[in-house]
Amino acid sequence: MDTPAAISGHDPETEALPDVAPQLRELRRGRGLTLEAAAARAGLSPAHLSRLETGRRQPSLPMLLGLARVYGTTVSELLGEEPPERDPVIRAARAEPVEADGWIYRQAGSSSGRAMQPLRVTVPYGAQGDLVRVHPGEEWIHVLQGRLRLGLGDAVHVLDPGDSAHFDSMTPHRLAAVGPDGAELLFVHTLLISPTTELCLPGGAHRR
Repeated sequence: MDTPAAISGHDPETEALPDVAPQLRELRRGRGLTLEAAAARAGLSPAHLSRLETGRRQPSLPMLLGLARVYGTTVSELLGEEPPERDPVIRAARAEPVEADGWIYRQAGSSSGRAMQPLRVTVPYGAQGDLVRVHPGEEWIHVLQGRLRLGLGDAVHVLDPGDSAHFDSMTPHRLAAVGPDGAELLFVHTLLISPTTELCLPGGAHRR
């Protein structure tokens, strides 16, 4: 699921973010990643990531989502927030929606210290449907509402409400809503850090 590339120009979304520069630098170094390697995996230039780490630029929320995926952590940790006591129950009223590249994500479980990240995802019609995703790990999808088109390699599957899919996410895959009303699904993916976390393919692919 998924990370947009660098966003240039003024972004009012960044004004409310705290100074995350020290945390970004510490997490990258703690993962043993060079500036160039981390930037490539997040879809940023090394110069741009360097500006984020030195506080000369504040990241947008989509950038934070992408960096969290690369570092195998959460946006909360990137922001330097103290992790709350782990609660096995996620209340719907507390699951604040986050939008990135048209998709809307809601937390469906705690990924802090976990090997998986569960999300409730709203997929609007036409959003990200042409993006090819490839990354280490596994994905599990369960459709709640609407219909979802899942491309796995050369095969295409249409999932109806109640249908599920579980696959190796190194298989190139695309996700798209079939109808104009979009689709809603439960989505679980593994959090992995690997030298193969290059998430795009040539010709219109996209980093997540």
